[in-house]
Amino acid sequence: MRTTTRRPFGVPPADVARAFLSPGPLFDPQGLAPDYWRWAGPLRAAGFEAGMVVHCAVSYHGTPLGWMFDGALRELGCTVIPAGTGNTELQVQMLRGLAATGYVGTPSALRILYEKAAELGARDLTLRRAFVAGEMLPPSLRRELQDLGPTVCQGYGTADLGALGYECLEREGMHVPTDAVVEIVDPRTGEALPSGAVGEVVATVNERTYPIIRFGTGDLALLTEEPCPCGRTGERIVRIVGRVGDAVKVRGMFVHPRQVDEVIARFPEVSRWQMVVTRDGARDLLTLRVVAAGELDATRLAQNVQDVIKVRPDVERADALADGAPKMRDLRTWE
Repeated sequence: MRTTTRRPFGVPPADVARAFLSPGPLFDPQGLAPDYWRWAGPLRAAGFEAGMVVHCAVSYHGTPLGWMFDGALRELGCTVIPAGTGNTELQVQMLRGLAATGYVGTPSALRILYEKAAELGARDLTLRRAFVAGEMLPPSLRRELQDLGPTVCQGYGTADLGALGYECLEREGMHVPTDAVVEIVDPRTGEALPSGAVGEVVATVNERTYPIIRFGTGDLALLTEEPCPCGRTGERIVRIVGRVGDAVKVRGMFVHPRQVDEVIARFPEVSRWQMVVTRDGARDLLTLRVVAAGELDATRLAQNVQDVIKVRPDVERADALADGAPKMRDLRTWE
């Protein structure tokens, strides 16, 4: 009897350092290269260098985000604080006790850490550089964070592809890395659009462990070929302007309607549902509105949703939802 060795990623297990569930319903491998997702160059361009102590405040659990930046920072010779998410009081203690000079994470999480530090009377944070990703960075939030101390640069990428764009210290748009091919295409036809036109970001990364060709990110953006004051050549992503389709990014995680559908199927009392995303200052708020008959265990429903999408919603009962109402409503506005 012949047995078959299953290879979930198409390569032998010896060629995969780690495996993850990406911020979405996909499994992602990590190859053996120390800086597998290619973030070392973008971090260097943002002013990170050997000898810095860097607070990495993104998840290391199940998703690749923490490992993405951890490996890149170690490649640069930085000391990494693998802080992850949550427990802000402990994170402030680490920031202070280890005299961190760098931060990597979402901009909203950095703001929350500064707010917690002020609440604790800890006004002696030593952050000089911040590299933020995973959510929008409005100009007002950038100014607020920089007034608190660090120079803030942003990056752009996905769990599957790694680095696709990064700001240098000039902060005049995000440079496209030389090891990725980024196109802006018409989301309906897939045809490439000229420089300056808004379209979907489609990217190609030729990596042996997980080669990806013309991956549609679902993000809307525009490119420019104008030279950057820093002297780097090549295209830059001017800005991310929105999303294509139903998926919405909340606190750095993509939320797909079909993921929520899977959870709602466990609650037969729920007949209709809708996710609403809003924003309070720099923090994303997620509300699950449901039409339900009889008793509803809202706490259990919220926990079940969090287990799947990694973001906990507030559950709110509604008397009705209109026929054809979208399952995802993003009410956030960006400057």
